[in-house]
Amino acid sequence: MSHIENRKINHIEKTLSDPDIDRKSSGFDKIRLRHHALPELDFDAVDTSTIFLGKKLSFPFMISSITGGSSPEIIRINRNLAIAAQKTGVALAVGSERIIFSDKEAEESFRLRDLAPDVPLIGNLGAVQLNYGFGISECEKAVEILGGDALFLHLNPLQEIIQTGGNRNFSGLAEKIAVINRKLSVPLMIKETGCGLCSDDFRLLINCGIRYIDISGRGGTSWSRIEYLCSDDCDSQGLEFQDWGLTVCESLKEAAEYRDRLCLIAGGGIRSGTDIAKAMVSGARMGAASLPFLKAATESADQVIRLIENMRMQFRIAMFLLGKDAPQKLVNDNSLIKVD
Repeated sequence: MSHIENRKINHIEKTLSDPDIDRKSSGFDKIRLRHHALPELDFDAVDTSTIFLGKKLSFPFMISSITGGSSPEIIRINRNLAIAAQKTGVALAVGSERIIFSDKEAEESFRLRDLAPDVPLIGNLGAVQLNYGFGISECEKAVEILGGDALFLHLNPLQEIIQTGGNRNFSGLAEKIAVINRKLSVPLMIKETGCGLCSDDFRLLINCGIRYIDISGRGGTSWSRIEYLCSDDCDSQGLEFQDWGLTVCESLKEAAEYRDRLCLIAGGGIRSGTDIAKAMVSGARMGAASLPFLKAATESADQVIRLIENMRMQFRIAMFLLGKDAPQKLVNDNSLIKVD
């Protein structure tokens, strides 16, 4: 088993065994929405569907990046996620595909298009790999293996610092991201991995030509804590920085002047359809989550489907109680937020 494969399995084991991986501090609990006792709507006419990357979603949601590799367990997880995404009509972003460049057998966990022919699939590589020999050919291969509609380059500076043997050179990445964005055959998207983004980040990424960003803020899965638990180094700084960063709510405020130029995806502690509604009235176009679906995906596609459908119903009820019959009517509508 390769070092990367072993690390991915270790990540899954630690995530499933430690309840404190989910920091439960995304900030959504502090947002109160203004209930409409007279919504003037027929609940049965509330349409939660939307368009993302040119394809129809049943509601504005994406299963966010989890894993990938050649082990049977990892292959089963990704297949269950793909089957569920297709059945429920949501987008699916896969975990980092870096492993396919050192382990050809890992490609199987990313060959998901046959299982999810009608929904957006988004590939994934670490942006920092652009400083370690990766370029447009690797990005195109990641898209081709998946049959992807887009590619995420993920930003994970904290995780790389905490991770044993992590890649720490993040210098000059903006310029390289801009080059990939110009050359890639599909939309290039950016995602953080649990620490959010500040206004300077949004400005840099817009200047690179980026239009899709998954914020993935603090308060959900803590990769710093995961790397601490996976480390043999008793001096690892993972616990000190387990709550580092900006929440998705804080990041959405940081992005205020750029919202009309970006498709902002709210990741980082989304745990319900109500959270998605709160994120959207705060400026996001859709929500994303990964942790709630990991355990379910280790069991069956049906378990994942059940969770997604429950989240969709919660989102639909929230729309109805806010007097909105279409998701786009929620976006950036601050009048729906109760201000004390």
